[in-house]
Amino acid sequence: MSLYDDAVLVLKGYEDQSDLRQTYLDHLAAHPDGMWKACADGHITASALVIDPEGGRVLLTLHRKLRMWLQMGGHCERTDTTLAGAAMREAAEESGIPSLQLLRSTPVRLDRHRTPCAWHLDVQYAAVAPGGAVEAISDESLDLRWFAYDEVGDVADESVVRLLDATRALL
Repeated sequence: MSLYDDAVLVLKGYEDQSDLRQTYLDHLAAHPDGMWKACADGHITASALVIDPEGGRVLLTLHRKLRMWLQMGGHCERTDTTLAGAAMREAAEESGIPSLQLLRSTPVRLDRHRTPCAWHLDVQYAAVAPGGAVEAISDESLDLRWFAYDEVGDVADESVVRLLDATRALL
């Protein structure tokens, strides 16, 4: 199965945010290249909010290009076979933590936002860091920091807050 096929199956199985989910599915139906950064009309991206195993904190990255505190995530790559796998690859690369575990196998939420390259149709997951994990700043980040849940709204935009709220509802 291709990443495109996986994305369609994941989105069809996602039961929340029906209008936005349909926007994603319509985008993929109209754009066979809609998984890739080269699709100028927008593309599917995958991200994961990293939470600590004791609860109460999330790891955010200060994105080098956007200069915003965000969850880990980004563009799908040709080697990715699943959206969840793409989200976990991005999370491990950007956090420096190789042994993250998905909180659940399905997305936590969807978020569509404009970036300098195009519209990102982000499929958002949550991942749990192992106890004692040590993060490491990647080339894509200016900084990497753990924030208490109640601090996230002070540093991040509403999309990150919505993802945190949806993740906390699952805990």
